[in-house]
Amino acid sequence: MHILRTKNEISDSLHPLRIDNKTIGFVPTMGALHEGHLSLIHQAKLSSDSVLVSIFINPTQFNSKEDFEKYPQTLEEDLQVLAASGVDYVFLPHLNEIYPEPTTLNFDFGDLERTLEGTFRPGHFNGVGLVVSKLLNIVKPNKAYFGQKDLQQVAIIKRLVKDLSFDVEIIVVETKREQDGLAMSSRNLRLSLEERTIATLLYKCLIFGKDELLAGKDWFEVKDRITNRFHNEPQARLEYYEWIESDTFGRVTQIQNSQKTSICIAAYIGEVRLIDNLTITE
Repeated sequence: MHILRTKNEISDSLHPLRIDNKTIGFVPTMGALHEGHLSLIHQAKLSSDSVLVSIFINPTQFNSKEDFEKYPQTLEEDLQVLAASGVDYVFLPHLNEIYPEPTTLNFDFGDLERTLEGTFRPGHFNGVGLVVSKLLNIVKPNKAYFGQKDLQQVAIIKRLVKDLSFDVEIIVVETKREQDGLAMSSRNLRLSLEERTIATLLYKCLIFGKDELLAGKDWFEVKDRITNRFHNEPQARLEYYEWIESDTFGRVTQIQNSQKTSICIAAYIGEVRLIDNLTITE
């Protein structure tokens, strides 16, 4: 496994692969790796000749300095996991390598960034757009792999790739879950044992919503019941619980033929903010 730290090292190391028409699979991460990341890497290994994983905690996508500073950092363990997983290259850029000077460019993703995560985390998707653009420009992969857990981020990245004509295939990998249904996330490391148990509430609410909607129940009644469920849990605070069209993130209130829809949820468990989603119709 080769560790690369600069754009020039990336270019020099990957050039022979491009000459031989080998496909490069790219998995961007912010570290604190878990089985969800490994599922992306596994998929990349199945469908790419060489796999590159980046670890970079991107400051521009955090709305809170405190949240950025508390983001778990487990680099030594991460590198051991990546080596054991058969990753070919790891990109570990310094902050100055990605942001040599303050960035003045601002992305506008239209309606996609003015709902759900965009509402509660203003500027977040601009930061995502910046770092993903930079990483795609530096690595120039044939395929890039992202998890379905961050469904709105996936929609943003697909829009970015389409509108800026990046020559890369975006592959979305199903959410990896713990045995009790909790979506795997680096943020789970910040939960206490009690909070970790309470956190299963997110997935339970998604399953409840799917079952009720597919049984023909009214969406607004379903949403009210979920809201009340959170009101009865003092250590949990619901930010949103919405039924959306999976690609455009337009609100949905009833099932229509051939429409791909999902329920998205965001909630605080203690001081830790978690998100999740579940496909309803596809």
